[in-house]
Order: sequence, then structure tokens, then C-alpha cells
Amino acid sequence: MARRSFRTIHNRLFLLFLFCMLGLLLMVSFIYYQRATEQTRDKMTEAAEKNISQTAGLFDLYLKGYDSVTKTLNSNNELMRLLQNGGTDDPVLSVNYERRITDILGSVFFSRDDIVGIHVMTYAGKVYSFERKMGAARQEFAQEDWYRILKETSGEMKWLGVFPHSLMSEGHMEPVFSFGRQLYELNTLKRVGIVLIETDAGPILEALSNAKLGAGSSVSIWGQDGRVIVSTGTDREHDEPLREAPEAPQKDGEVRIAHEKKSLVVAAKVKMTGWTIGLRAPKEEINLELRQTQQFLLTVVAALVIVSTLLATFVSRSFSNPFKRLIQQMKKVETGNFKGSVDVNSYEELNILVASFNRMVGRMDELVERIKLASTSEKNAQLQALQSQVNPHFLYNTLDMIYWMLDERENDRLGRVILALSHMFRYSSEWEEGAQSTLAAELEQMRHYLTIIEIRLSGRIRVEIAADPAWLEAPLPKMTLQPIIENAVKYGIEPLSGSGALRVYTRVAGPELQLVVEDSGAGMDEARLARLRALLQAEEDGERTAEAGRKGIGLQNVHRRIRLMFGEPYGLRIDSAEGSGTTVVVAIPKTWRSGTDSKEGAQSLRSEAASLAGKERDR
Repeated sequence: MARRSFRTIHNRLFLLFLFCMLGLLLMVSFIYYQRATEQTRDKMTEAAEKNISQTAGLFDLYLKGYDSVTKTLNSNNELMRLLQNGGTDDPVLSVNYERRITDILGSVFFSRDDIVGIHVMTYAGKVYSFERKMGAARQEFAQEDWYRILKETSGEMKWLGVFPHSLMSEGHMEPVFSFGRQLYELNTLKRVGIVLIETDAGPILEALSNAKLGAGSSVSIWGQDGRVIVSTGTDREHDEPLREAPEAPQKDGEVRIAHEKKSLVVAAKVKMTGWTIGLRAPKEEINLELRQTQQFLLTVVAALVIVSTLLATFVSRSFSNPFKRLIQQMKKVETGNFKGSVDVNSYEELNILVASFNRMVGRMDELVERIKLASTSEKNAQLQALQSQVNPHFLYNTLDMIYWMLDERENDRLGRVILALSHMFRYSSEWEEGAQSTLAAELEQMRHYLTIIEIRLSGRIRVEIAADPAWLEAPLPKMTLQPIIENAVKYGIEPLSGSGALRVYTRVAGPELQLVVEDSGAGMDEARLARLRALLQAEEDGERTAEAGRKGIGLQNVHRRIRLMFGEPYGLRIDSAEGSGTTVVVAIPKTWRSGTDSKEGAQSLRSEAASLAGKERDR
């Protein structure tokens, strides 16, 4: 019993859908996590690389500005002259020189907001300073390392770095960025002294802080000699490995990235100084976003597992229930009940299957009804044909007798009318073989009718027949063409003041063989054409209107019998325009083609065309 229950559509679909959903979910989750990890690391690496590159560029801008300040001092000829003559023993000149030198230093000082002090130390033993906070100058600077470094240079800029307080002024105890160079008198290239400029270290420290990725990151700058110039980290242990990292860049503007075991290291060269600026970001800081992604992903997976289970249950039931209702209805059809139908609203394929079953059952029921209706219609057509005749055999025998009497009196014209009328009555009264005829027989019947019309209209009608002989044996309901020709003559050509043309031909359109009857008569206005099409539509819908009932074997009757014989897609189609004639198309299935076997029918058709052409010449 359990094995049989497992083989049901509901249970198998439930397990299949659930396992597929869970497998796909786990696969997508794994791929998503791997991709998120790569993207997060790439994003953090890209952000670190961008921060360091921008910070190195910012340092270049700062240093270029500072370099221009020192060049301004060195290129000032007046300042160089005053510094050389500042060692005079004349106290008055000495005071004037000092005041003028201070004014020049002040103009340079106020050219930038971040300068906190400018100090010029001549080799004559004079010290000139202009600074933000006035304080006592340090006297023992000659023994300091920074002074020795500047004194050993040959005129190039020397970047000393960031210091916790001013190197020259005891009144400034805040961090400063110091740099300087030797001053030369440009004409004689004689060394005049040393200039030391100190700027606020805040913008530099702020730029380093902005390069950090997080609170645990540290940014450091070290010189070409390996000395750490400034660092945002408080733990020197983080600076030394960074300084000694083998991935440190060797070219100006180059950025190097190293993924160490516990941290990410990014380093770049500062073009102006040759310093290296580096960022160290702990892996814990990078993985923080990944942990949030993991928590989110686990929550989503748990929710999707629950949803997948519910969805698998819903899908399996929604798929199996329509089959159950379909099986129940099939059992009713087996007993001969064609009236029921299955009503489902499920998946598209199931809806199509159920709709096809309903249409099949409906067509079976419709076929039974159509057979009954066709039998009734044929009997009614026979009855109407018989009611229109009073003893038809007696009538066409009498017409034959009248024809021979007229022939003896050489009244050929009236004789042809009587003979044609006799053939028409004989054709319309022969219903013993059923209501089905052929195209050849219908054309022959049309020829007899046109003989009468030609004589009655006295040459006002021109007829052209262009039927393909290959289709002469195509089956048709009896009395198909004659009512159409009669309407074309009566309502189209007779109302004309002059002559008119009537053309009958065959053509193939896709799966259809079309018999086309065209006239150049008066045509119909849109209102009348709409009423006629409505009558044909009423025949398609199975409705019998009072107007249609009075017309006997007319267009509506022909249309209905074609549909009963061949099915719904076929019948009459009418197009017309007032003053431009009318076209009636008889559409039947292209299910029969004789090739060259219908020689007799083709010869009859050619004889008919020659006869009509001869009549045209006689007129």
C-alpha cells in the first residue's frame, strides 16, 4: 500500500519538486556566498587602493606647495643681500636689517594658512623667525640631527617629517610638519644659511585618517632610510612589518597590494619625497561585512526551505487534482454521456489538455447532432424541390413535347429555351442519388440556365467561364451555383441600363478550392451587404430567421448545406460595392483532384465556352 501511494502523481511531484528546489537553493546560496566573498574583498581592496593612491596624490600637492614657498625665499635677492649684511656691528643697521628680513618672512608666512613658523639661520650666527605663537628660540639647535641633515644638503629640499612640537620655538607644543633647505646667493652661489619651515601637521594627519578603511586600520609613512615618519596607529608593531613588506612599491605612483595571513597591506610611493605611504587593514575588519552576509543568507535559506515545502505541496496538488477530475469525466464519456465537461484552472499545459478533451467531447456531441441535422436538411431540400414541381416527370415530358413541336415549326430560339428549362427541371428533380453533385454537373446546369438568360436579356450579358478541368469532379451540394447565378442576374445585371459581364472561375487558396462568381452589375450598398452577411451568419449559428425562411433554396440555404457537408470553415463569402458589382466565393475543401482523368467534363466545359463565344459573335 505504501509503495502504491509513493507512485501517485501527487507524492512523486512533491518529492521531486522539493528536492529540486532544495538542491537549486543550496547551489545558488553557495555560488552567491562565494561571489559575495570575492566581491567584498575586491571592493575593500579597490577602496584601499583608491584611498592610498588619492592620499599619495594629496601629499604630492601639499609638498609641491611647500617646495614653492622655499623657492620663493631663495629667489628673493633682497632677502639674500640682507642676510649677508645682517652681521654688521652697527646696531642701527642691524635693527633695520632684522626688521626688513622679518617683513619679508612675514609676507611669505601669510601667503599660506597652514604655516606655523619660518626660521632662517645664517652662517654668521643670526637667527630670524616669524611664527604663529611667539616664544623663546632654541639655542642648541646646532647639535640637533635635523640641523645637521639640512646643513649637509647641497640646496635640494629636505623633508624632515612630522614632529610632536616645534623644532625651533618653545612656545609651539603641537605637532608640526617640518622641512627646509640651504639658502644660496644666486649670483655667487655662496651659502647664506638654512631655512626651516614648520606647518600645521593636522591636514597631513587628517589625510592619513581618511585613508583608513575602519577603526582597526592603520596608515603609516616611512622614508627611504626606513624611518617611520608618521603613523595613525598607536602600536609600533603594526608599523615595522608594513615598512619591511616586500610588496612595497619601487616606482613613483605605483601601488602595491599584498594579502597577508591576517591583514591586507596596500602601499604607494609619494613622488615628491620618495616616501612610502602604506595601509594595513585587519582581515577581521574586511570579514565583518561577510559575517553579516552569512547571517542574512542563513535566514533567507531557512525561510526558502519552508516556502519550498509549502510550494511543493501546492504544486503537486494543483497538478494532480485536474487529472482526477479528468479521469472521472472520461469514465462518464465511456458510458455515452457527452454532455458533461471538465472545468479546471491550472497550469497552461493542463488547461490545454482539458480544453482539448472538452472540445473532443463537444465535437462528438456536435457530430451526432450534425448528422441528424444534415439528414433533416436533405429531406427538407428534397421536399422543397418536389413541392416546387407538380408531377415533375409529367412537366419535363410535356416540355420535351413542346420543344419538338417548336422544332418542327423551326422556332429555334424558343426551342432552346424550352430544352434548357427541361434539363433544369430534370436535374432539380433527381434526388434519388442524394443531394451531392459535382462541379462539372453544376456547370452544366448553369449552362442551361444561362441559355434562358441569354435569350431573355437579348445580348445584355457577357459570360466567361474559366474553371480548371482538374477540379471538375470535385464534390458539391446539388443546386450550389444556380442560385448564385440567378441572384447575380436578377439583382446585379438586370437593373443595369446597358450590358453586364458575368465571370465564373476556380482558384486555390491554401487548403481551399474556391469557386468565384463575379458580376459587373449594380452591386450593393454597405447596409444591404451587412444584412446579407448577417443572414449567412445566422445560418452559421443555427438560427432560422423569417426572411431566410421565405427565400427557399437561396444563398442562405446553399451556405448552410455547404457547411453541413464540409464543416464550419467553409461556405459562402460575399463582397460588393455599390456600382462596382458583386463577388460571391464558394469555399470548399481542396480534397480531390482528377489530373487528366476528367476529359469528358473538360470537353463539355470547352464546348460551353465556345458556345457562349459563338453567341457573342452572333449578337
